[in-house]
Amino acid sequence: MTETMDPMILSTVRILVLVPEHTDYLWYGALLRNNYEMTPDLTWCPDLADCEDLVGNARFDVILWDCVLHGGSELAFLQYLTVAGDDKPVLAVGSEAERLRAPEMIINGAADYLSKGDLNAWALSRAVRCVWYRQQVLDSAQGQLSREVASGFINRDLFFDRLRQALLRAERGEHRLALLHINLDDFRTVNESLGYQLGDQLMLNLADRLRKALRRVDSLMRIGGDELAIIVEKVEDSLDITQVIRKLVHIFAEPIIVEGHSVAVSASLGVATYPEAGDSPETLLRRANRAMFEAKRDTGTSYRFYNRQLHVTAGRQLKLESDLRNALRGGELELYYQPRVDLVTEEVRGVECLLRWNHPDGTLVPPDEFIPAAERSGLIVPIGYWVIEQACQRLREAAERGYPGLVFAVNLSFRQFHDRKMTETIFRIIYNANVDTSLLELELTESAMMHDPEYAQRCLRELNQLGISFALDDFGTGFSSLSNLQHLPISLVKIDKSFVQELGVSADAEHIIRAIISLSHSLQMSVVAEGVETEGQFDFLRQQHCDEVQGYYFARPMPWQQLIDFLEGRNRLACLKQ
Repeated sequence: MTETMDPMILSTVRILVLVPEHTDYLWYGALLRNNYEMTPDLTWCPDLADCEDLVGNARFDVILWDCVLHGGSELAFLQYLTVAGDDKPVLAVGSEAERLRAPEMIINGAADYLSKGDLNAWALSRAVRCVWYRQQVLDSAQGQLSREVASGFINRDLFFDRLRQALLRAERGEHRLALLHINLDDFRTVNESLGYQLGDQLMLNLADRLRKALRRVDSLMRIGGDELAIIVEKVEDSLDITQVIRKLVHIFAEPIIVEGHSVAVSASLGVATYPEAGDSPETLLRRANRAMFEAKRDTGTSYRFYNRQLHVTAGRQLKLESDLRNALRGGELELYYQPRVDLVTEEVRGVECLLRWNHPDGTLVPPDEFIPAAERSGLIVPIGYWVIEQACQRLREAAERGYPGLVFAVNLSFRQFHDRKMTETIFRIIYNANVDTSLLELELTESAMMHDPEYAQRCLRELNQLGISFALDDFGTGFSSLSNLQHLPISLVKIDKSFVQELGVSADAEHIIRAIISLSHSLQMSVVAEGVETEGQFDFLRQQHCDEVQGYYFARPMPWQQLIDFLEGRNRLACLKQ
């Protein structure tokens, strides 16, 4: 707690005096005791053996260091004092003139430097008071900052000012600096379930935990509703930063208690370092933000460093995201359809709706390039609704053209579950389309189910009550098992093409496929195998009683009119066989 600055009350200032000679210690004490504005409480440390224990474990307000005491290098010892002393101000005293020595000492961490030749009671006492008052103001600001984080106070101007000052110190001292951008995953759910006041209380409790893992010199601020930023100063290398990050990541492993509620939280951390990632506050935050979004591609609490390769690709990614926004508005997106064929009758039972982007420059942008961009930017949510809307229109058109039982399967991104109005929006789309909902199938990945299991299960049950069916896509590549999926309204499992393409090459692939088909059927689920390209693969799957197949063996993904031609061609062929 900051002591009251009452001029009638003498404040006690605890001073650690680092000087080898006892006569010098007595001299410093005599100079300080002539001061009438403070009472000095002095502790003498004459050798390096005791220094480490005193600096690390005892409590002092100021360290008075005579530069003749060092372990071989004055500057290295000074840097040690600034770190080991919990950033207590170090007042250095040396034999050289202030104009010659002070700049270098201050750059390396000293709060001030005095020359012995000019030293007197007034100069020494004034210097001690100044560095002590300055530290009290800093401590007070840190306390105010803690209260601002606690109350949900967000001040980006203050944050940028602190970051700017930290960068100036790093530049002067030729130190590295790290900026950590922390974004809590799905914080909106916390606010909706607990309320905004308890959401702020959660941020306070989290900030208290994080601060305990940081040094006093590091700054923590709330810069958004679900965002925190940490400025880590005086770091040596990436390993040093990683150790700090691992401490922070470990904090998220334990639930946070808020008013009796145990809340599990995860976060994505982006790290940008000075000078590698930039030398201005705006650039550093922007690149830490970019790294944070890269971390969101991983499940659970994770972190990513901004690096040169990320910098090279960031420009293209930003342009891609900008073009993708225009593509959604400008009608550049198109659905392709890949047939799913019954293995017994070889009739087309359904189609998977696959998104394609016809870029204005005349190229067809590959899905594996623009889908991740859509995921990162959040555009995948409106794009996902557009795909469902288009599928419903084609479903109705298919019935009008004489294919009333054709199932239309649409991929549902895990990001879709971030939208808390997902079920309401999908219901409105299918209601307006006036289609048979039993012919609309939503394909989910295991990651979508694992993001927020309770909310995902509730959504699936609500949509299932409307008649919509669900398929589990790419089964076998994640961490779920069929046994813990039996409580979900999933009616179909898709075997990932990576297993199908190993048929005839790997005996393990055959065993895995047999097991998936057997377990799925025992749970009353149908099975579709993806990526079927050869007759041998087709025959094996038919022998194992797989229900449907999908792949180049029958047809590639195709535009709508080509699909109609394909269906009509198969109908004519079936008539000829009869």
